[in-house]
Amino acid sequence: MRKYGILGIVLFFFLIFAMPAGAQKAVKIGTLDLSKAFDNYEKTKEYDAELQGQSQAYQEEREARIDKMKELQGKLALLKDEEKAKAEQELASMAEDLKNFDDRSQIDLRKIQDERIREILLDIEKVVADFAQKQGYQVILNNRVLIYEGEGLDVTEEVLAILNQNYNKQ
Repeated sequence: MRKYGILGIVLFFFLIFAMPAGAQKAVKIGTLDLSKAFDNYEKTKEYDAELQGQSQAYQEEREARIDKMKELQGKLALLKDEEKAKAEQELASMAEDLKNFDDRSQIDLRKIQDERIREILLDIEKVVADFAQKQGYQVILNNRVLIYEGEGLDVTEEVLAILNQNYNKQ
């Protein structure tokens, strides 16, 4: 019984490898440097500049709050005991507000960044899918997961050109 199982496996492999070359369809495979496509996409550069501007605005607001705290702290020594206690409470409140502002700012920036990254990756995915269909690719792999990549498989530059061309049309 075991003999027939082994014979069946051998026969199966023989039939597969003995097929005429014309009967086997070649699989067209490409690779994509996703990091390069992401980093060199014009939309990424534009969004990075916007995020940098928002971060700078938050930083300026933070510095203004710190300056107010320093000003109040400098006046503490000159105040009477009642006014000093009130000013210390106000200073503690300002410090808490600053901490909350920092936390909110970081969360807001991270949320915006995550949304933008997701949007950019969806753009790349759509362009890669369209490119693959038009060029006859069955598979396009992220080259970061490959151990070896032969010459002529990388389609990053073509995809990047399409991405930037489509983005500039908008």
